[in-house]
Amino acid sequence: MPNLILRSKILIFLALLLPLDLPAQPALTETSLRQDVEFLSGEFCQGRGTGTRGAAESAFFLLRRFREAGLEPRLQTFDAEGSIARNVIAEYRGDYSSDRYILVCAYYDGLGVLSGRMYPGADANASGVAALLAAASRIAAARPRANYLFAALDGHMSGLSGAQALYGYRRVRLAVNLDTVGSSLAPVSSYWPDYLIALGGTPYEVGLEKANKATDLRLYYDYYGSRDFTDFFYRKVSDQKVFVSHGIPAVMFTSGITDHTNKESDTASTLDYRLLCLRARLISDWLLSL
Repeated sequence: MPNLILRSKILIFLALLLPLDLPAQPALTETSLRQDVEFLSGEFCQGRGTGTRGAAESAFFLLRRFREAGLEPRLQTFDAEGSIARNVIAEYRGDYSSDRYILVCAYYDGLGVLSGRMYPGADANASGVAALLAAASRIAAARPRANYLFAALDGHMSGLSGAQALYGYRRVRLAVNLDTVGSSLAPVSSYWPDYLIALGGTPYEVGLEKANKATDLRLYYDYYGSRDFTDFFYRKVSDQKVFVSHGIPAVMFTSGITDHTNKESDTASTLDYRLLCLRARLISDWLLSL
C-alpha cells in the first residue's frame, strides 16, 4: 500500500509539471476535407479562374481557413498575364535560430468558366488545397521546432506565375507540392488501390515509409513506371518546377491525372475522401517528422 501511495504522488507531481496550454491535435476527418473541396469547387467560386470574382472569393476563404488554424495569413499580389492574382501565404515559425523554411504549397486557381461552362476543379486542385489546409492546421497545433511556409498559389494556369512570384519570398530548404491528390481513379489498373505518388521523394523514402505506418498506403516514387512521365510532371508542369530549377529539393505528391482532370466532370462527388484523408495524414505526419 505505501508503494502504491508513493507511486500515485509521483504521477500527480509529474502531471503538474506538464504545460497546461498544449493544443489538442485537430481532427483530420473526411468531412472537413469534403467541406473544403465542396466550397472551392462549388458554384460560388465558379472554377476559380485567375482574376475572376470566384478566385477572389477563394482567396478570402483561404485567409479565413488559415486563421482558424491559428496562423496569420497574408496576400501576395502579382500580375498573371494581365490579371491580378493572389497567393495566400501563412508562416509557422518554430525555430528562430534559422531563416530557412519548409515550403508546403498547392495551387488553388482553375480553368474557371469557358464558353459558358464551369470547370469545378475538385481534384485539380481543390483536393491539394484541402490537404494543405489540413497540414497547416496539424502543424500549427503540434508546434514543432521547425519553420514552415504554407502557400495556396494562384496563377498555376498562367505559366506557374504564382510559384514564380513566391520564389525568393523566404529561404526554402525543401519545397513540398500537393497537386491533385483526391482520386482513386488511377489510369493504371495495376496500381494498389490505396496509393500515393511522391515524385522526388526517393531521398526521403525512409522517413516517408516510417510516417506511412499509420496509414499503410502504397507509396510510388515514379509516375506509373515511366521515366518520361516522371520527368515531365516533376520538372516541367507543376509548381515545384520553379524550385527544382533553382536547385532546391522538392517533393510532389499526387494521385495522378484521371479522365476527369481539367474537365467539367471534375466535381466534388468524384473524389475518394477516405483515401484523401489517409493521404493528408501521411503528408502532415511526414512534414512533422522533418
